[in-house]
Amino acid sequence: MAGKTALVLSAGGMFGAYQAGAWSVLGKHFQPDIVVGTSVGALNAWAIAGGCSGEDLVRSWTDPVAAAFLEFRVPLPPWRGFFEPEAFRTRVDNLFFRYTPRVPVGIVVTDLFRLRSRLVQTNEITARHLAAACAVPGGFPPVRVDDLWCADGGLLGALPLWGAVEMGATRAIAINALPLLPSRVLRGLAQTVRWLSREKKSAGGIDVSVLAPERPLGTISESTRWNRETLQRWIEAGADDAQRAISSGVLQDISAPAKRVLQ
Repeated sequence: MAGKTALVLSAGGMFGAYQAGAWSVLGKHFQPDIVVGTSVGALNAWAIAGGCSGEDLVRSWTDPVAAAFLEFRVPLPPWRGFFEPEAFRTRVDNLFFRYTPRVPVGIVVTDLFRLRSRLVQTNEITARHLAAACAVPGGFPPVRVDDLWCADGGLLGALPLWGAVEMGATRAIAINALPLLPSRVLRGLAQTVRWLSREKKSAGGIDVSVLAPERPLGTISESTRWNRETLQRWIEAGADDAQRAISSGVLQDISAPAKRVLQ
């Protein structure tokens, strides 16, 4: 019996454009059996699981209306987050109702009170789960879903490979747009939160190929602002990295045993 291949998408804010570029190439060579994502990767995962082509995903990222995903508050009441939640929720609602999953999809959110990651699957997913998966602390207020206060799913780990394991994948193709947080302060905060959580999620037992940029795509400021030229650069970087991986033979035969790391 053939195993199942998962596409796993990381956190990363506007760096999610890199995932769109990579998918514009990878999507022409294979279709995943499972899609898993967190934070911005949850939004991309929902679209891809719903049949969104790479070209359509790229167009959605380069459309100026995408700027509403991260729209700064004016004036800014810092205790409610830096970004406008209503504009964000409207964009998330539109995305949610635009697509219906054609393959199983998993979205990772963080249970804030317990500091635990939670995987929500296919028919359980609502627009509120998608919003919660992106509710980065300080950026957006937490979202209440299923009687839990939830926040950004990347808080305890940017790349939720463990979710693919829980959904029955035997191998995973991962697109990690955030291999390193672009700020020492944020890295320190993330390490502290993860130490407090002490959560241990295992991705053992599956073959994993990870596609990621060699260095951080940009600054923390760039990761929160929509800029067509910058996003286009990240899209092209994702497409180039995916094409090199395929040309090297790593993904030439998706049914063959996977390599461990692409780069």
